[in-house]
Amino acid sequence: MAQQAKGLKIAVIGGGSSYTPEIVEGFIKHYDELPIRELWLVDIEQGKHKLDIVGELAKRMVVKSGLPIEVHLTLDRREAIKGADFVSTQMRVGLLEARKWDEHIPNLHGVIGQETTGPGGMMKALRTIPVLLDICKDIEELAPNAWLLNFTNPAGMVTEAISRHSKVKSIGLCNAPIGLHKWLINKYGVEAKRIYTEFVGLNHLHWVTRIEIEGEDKLNELLDKREEYSGKNVPATEWDPEFLRNLGGFPSYYLKYFYMQDAMLEEQLASLKANGTRAEVVKRVEDELFELYKNPDLQEKPKQLEQRGGAYYSEAAVNLMVSLYNDRRDIQTLNVTNGRVLDFLPEDASIEVNCVVTGQGPLPLPVTKVPEHAKGLIAAVKTYERLTIEAAITGDRGIALQAMVAHPLVPSVRVAKILLDEMLEKNKPYLPRFFQ
Repeated sequence: MAQQAKGLKIAVIGGGSSYTPEIVEGFIKHYDELPIRELWLVDIEQGKHKLDIVGELAKRMVVKSGLPIEVHLTLDRREAIKGADFVSTQMRVGLLEARKWDEHIPNLHGVIGQETTGPGGMMKALRTIPVLLDICKDIEELAPNAWLLNFTNPAGMVTEAISRHSKVKSIGLCNAPIGLHKWLINKYGVEAKRIYTEFVGLNHLHWVTRIEIEGEDKLNELLDKREEYSGKNVPATEWDPEFLRNLGGFPSYYLKYFYMQDAMLEEQLASLKANGTRAEVVKRVEDELFELYKNPDLQEKPKQLEQRGGAYYSEAAVNLMVSLYNDRRDIQTLNVTNGRVLDFLPEDASIEVNCVVTGQGPLPLPVTKVPEHAKGLIAAVKTYERLTIEAAITGDRGIALQAMVAHPLVPSVRVAKILLDEMLEKNKPYLPRFFQ
């Protein structure tokens, strides 16, 4: 890397996020392998108050570490991107208010309301893809050699849109793989390097087809016990043991929305009554975090941050940066272009699989097992994703309707039309292409 001598420049877009202290902690911890000179936290006008609070905490964390990292807070995205080695995105177009409606409107019509899958995920993608492609234009112009690490959900769709419609070197990231590893480390009391897992599928739609602990296959043992591994943001509904035993892979907790739609919807509606939408719950957690962040004596990431759904996100990001920068050639589960890894999907589709991370970028590994019955669901959701990307770029309502109907969680054309009309209307400020 060109800047090796004078240290790296990293830009975090969505720097006012409540997750920022976690990524700053990661940068401090891995400074020897990732010598950062400049860390730029960038946000938009509506996020300025959060950027100021979390940015000041980031500065205190760096001062406490004694490391020569300069922390810059800015609303000028181009200044932050210029000459960067890495750009990381963790943004939410429309803020939590938009997420509230992504979850609430589908629920009103008896459909799963979730921020990254189903109709809610579709709206998030429609809002996000044009903004990220705009950011990519800045990266192409101002930092053509930078790596873009995208955490912004729905990460698979966003990554695919970037790889198909820009020249930027991008990789999509999710916290589910690292979360599973943490869980297995605790469960079996082994070091991370003694664990091997193989992921197959798409972002938030994957099956773990191999789980080996110290070389021993534990997949059937885990499927047999119906061990409850779940994310903070996904309800812990029980799996059916007979179904699970023959699934051929340890399912991502997001697969509950597909395999147990009735139970999950019931749980969502009950939770909506008791606590409001997930977005409203998250908003309360966020408000509490920002109150903590304001404390001038706080100089480290507070424990409460782990209550957010994205625990370990930043650890995954820092690991990836360290591997790219040092040509580490370790194995990480990432969202990358398919090529011929999954032969039943288009070559330019984004998939979530294990990759060897080299200094030139990730090399996807061939998969050793793809459960036959997973292929249909993967292909169906990928069809919906590709239609959604096209709709986001063109603003074509006809294509958006096809995307909505193609999603397995949407029960009929009639419901799809109602959802599309109501949700587009609610998102009017963020979707100018649909209202020209």
